[in-house]
Amino acid sequence: MTQTGRYGVVVAGGGSAGLAAALASARSGVRTLLLERHGSLGGMATAALVHSICGLYRLREAPGAVLAHRGFPGEFAARLTAAGGATGPVRIGRVDVLLTQPTLFAALADQLTAAEPNLTVRFHTEVTGVSRDSCGRLERIATFCRGRQESFEAASWVDATGDATLAALAGAPCEIAPTLQRPALIFALGGVETEVLHGSGRMQLGRAIAAAVRSGELAPGLLGVHVRPTARCGELMVTIDLDDPPGGPPFDPLSPASLSRMERYGRELAVALTTFLTRERDGFAAAYLAAFPARVGIRESRRIVGETRIETGDLLRGATFDDAVALSTWPIELREASTGPRLRFPEGDRPCEIPLRALKARGAPNLWAAGRCLSSSHEAQAALRVIGTCLATGEMAGLAAAMQARGEHLSASTLCAARELVAGLFSSFSPSSKP
Repeated sequence: MTQTGRYGVVVAGGGSAGLAAALASARSGVRTLLLERHGSLGGMATAALVHSICGLYRLREAPGAVLAHRGFPGEFAARLTAAGGATGPVRIGRVDVLLTQPTLFAALADQLTAAEPNLTVRFHTEVTGVSRDSCGRLERIATFCRGRQESFEAASWVDATGDATLAALAGAPCEIAPTLQRPALIFALGGVETEVLHGSGRMQLGRAIAAAVRSGELAPGLLGVHVRPTARCGELMVTIDLDDPPGGPPFDPLSPASLSRMERYGRELAVALTTFLTRERDGFAAAYLAAFPARVGIRESRRIVGETRIETGDLLRGATFDDAVALSTWPIELREASTGPRLRFPEGDRPCEIPLRALKARGAPNLWAAGRCLSSSHEAQAALRVIGTCLATGEMAGLAAAMQARGEHLSASTLCAARELVAGLFSSFSPSSKP
C-alpha cells in the first residue's frame, strides 16, 4: 500500500454535501482531500440525474422565493444559474425549487474545485478501511482504485458518503431505519413533443399510465411515475419511485446484490414505459431513451449516531438549538411507497434549526458528517436529505473539520463567523439571507 500523504481534512464523498465541505475547508486555508467513487462530483444531482435543488428556499405561502442559507448554497445556486445550468426558482405547490441541469452541475463543481489551491480531488476512489487511535480519533484511511491501494492521514474527517461509510468502517455507532424511503430511477427522454404536456396534459398522461397498470400492460411499479419537461427542446425527465423487484427481498442500500437487482429493475421499467409511450401516446412517437443515470438515486441509507439526534417533532415544530449552524426548510417528504410522496409541513412553515452536535459522530472526536447521513430520525431525514440542506450542512461540517484541524476553539458562533468570513471572499455570488 502506498502512503500518499497527510492532509488537514479529508472529505469522503463528493456529492453536494461533500463538495460544500471540501470547498469550505480548502477556502479557509486548510490542505484538503476530497474522495469520490464516481468520475464526477455532485452525487445524486449528477450520477442519479436529480434535476432540482430542493430546500434552498424558505417555506412560505406568499409568492416570492426567499433564500434560506447564507454562504455556499446561495453562491452555488447563483453561479449555476449564471452558467445556464439552473432555472428558477420555480413555485411547485407550496414549495420553491431551483431546476438544474445535471451535466452543468458537474461542470461547475469541476471549475470550483480546480480553482482551490488547497484542494485535491481524487475520483474513482473507495474507502476500504479506517484506523483509529486509543482515544477513538480517526488517524488513517485505506483507499482502493482499480487494484491500487493507498493510504491517507488527516487531522479531521468529514463523512459525506451518504451511507456513513467512514463512521461504519471506524466502528462508530450508526443506525438504519427498518423502513426506508424508496429509491428512484430518473432517466431522460428525447424527441418528445412536450407541448402535449401543457395544461392538463401531464394529468392525462398519468391517467393513461395508471389505466395501463390496471390492465396489466404496464408493471405496478410504474403507477407513481412523474414527468417534468426541461429547458431543452424535446427533453423530458422521468422519475420512477422503485418498489421491490418481484420475488426479491426488501431493498437494502448496503447490499451489492440488492443494489444490482434494483438497477436492472429500474432500467427494465424505463424501457417498458418508453415502449408504451412511443406506441400509445400522442407526442411520443419519436421519443427515445436519451440517458440513464450512472446509478439509482438512494434517498435513505445508514446514518451516524451523533452527539444529538434531530427528531421528527423538531422538524414539525421548527425547533431551535443553542448550537444551530444551518436550517431545514423542506417539508417531511415521506416516500415509503412507490406511488408518490406524503408531505408533512412544519407548523407555520417554521424552519427547524440544525445543531452542530447532529453533525458530530458520537465516539469519534474528529469525525463529522453531513448530507443524508447526519444524525436524525427516519422521518426527519426525509426533510434533511434534500440537496439545498446538504449544501448547507456540508459547508458547516467542512468548516468545523478545518477549525478542528487547526486547533481552534470550536462553537456554533465561531463556526458561523468563519462561514461569514469565507463567504465574504465570494460576496458577488453569495446572496444574503437571514436564518
